[in-house]
Amino acid sequence: GICRITGRGCMDDEKVPPLNYLYFYITDGCNLRCRHCWIEPHQMGSHKAITYLPSATFSAIIAEAIPLGLRGVKLSGGEPLIHPHLREMLTVVEKFCLELTVETNGTLLTPEIVSRFRALPSVTISVSLDGAQPQTTDWIRNVRGTHLQVVKGIELLAKASLSPQIIFTLMKWNRAEVIPLVNLAYKLGAGSVKINCLQPVARGERIFSEGAVDIEEILALNRLVDEELSSEKLPVSVHLPPAFRPLSRLFGEKGNGCSTCGIMGILGVLADGSYALCGIGETVKEMVFGLAGRDSLAQVWRGHAVLREIRGGLPHRLQGICGRCALKGVCLGSCIAQSFYRTHSLWAPFWFCEEAEKKGLFPLSRIA
Repeated sequence: GICRITGRGCMDDEKVPPLNYLYFYITDGCNLRCRHCWIEPHQMGSHKAITYLPSATFSAIIAEAIPLGLRGVKLSGGEPLIHPHLREMLTVVEKFCLELTVETNGTLLTPEIVSRFRALPSVTISVSLDGAQPQTTDWIRNVRGTHLQVVKGIELLAKASLSPQIIFTLMKWNRAEVIPLVNLAYKLGAGSVKINCLQPVARGERIFSEGAVDIEEILALNRLVDEELSSEKLPVSVHLPPAFRPLSRLFGEKGNGCSTCGIMGILGVLADGSYALCGIGETVKEMVFGLAGRDSLAQVWRGHAVLREIRGGLPHRLQGICGRCALKGVCLGSCIAQSFYRTHSLWAPFWFCEEAEKKGLFPLSRIA
């Protein structure tokens, strides 16, 4: 077949990897309006209708995915905890003994839902918290009182021995709160802290020019994290492409995006039941591959032209600094979804690596 993204013919003999994980964006709605969100969901209470993935569709998709090698699912959104049938979905996850990851803003966690999570055989919870001070979190999340709600949610998880990962998105408005945030995370009983860079996607694109922290400062923070902030008691990491990570921390990290989660083995499912590369399908329709109930998941996974093009092209077709990187076989372009959003090319260099090279900051030891 011909890939509509590249206009090139796709290989017929490439090996199809197992479908290890499904990333479910189970609603396109959210109770917050975060300034940096790369999904840009509809806010509850606005005039825009919110879509919820039907629990029956969720169950049917999982049943189709099991023979393809499914091991786990991620529930995200929007905010997954607003879904009216979340508990039914958790029952499906439990029935098939799947690994579960939940990405939440933490404001809607209750003792009841935390108890339900606790009963599952394998669950990892990630909670977003973008400031050590209430005024910082509330401003970034765009809803007053958010910080205190998130803190209460983290405490509930920690009390249930679920020790969540805290995700902190670094911006100019909160960069002074990194160390206080790490201290707060330890005090609250978090299991780890992951520091993300502001990404130039969706709402993040609109504030990127004024809110992004300089790469020099990000790399200095990365050194500080490795040398002082991260510990066995509370692992802390800056989510950067592998070229910027020390070899001692390059392998074994969990949940750090496409470079380690395995872009070859995941597929996204949007709230309307569409199959997509990931949540980027909400804003980039070229990355939508089919529709549950209409299209066979097996046929989408094994035969869609874009997925076959990605499998046949990574990593050797990556361009620019990513094509010359010695770790391209590990990184696979860091996040080709973001690169496509920015350039409409699957093979364009990742923006961070490209900018680092322009500034002479890309590690020479990582260039092949």
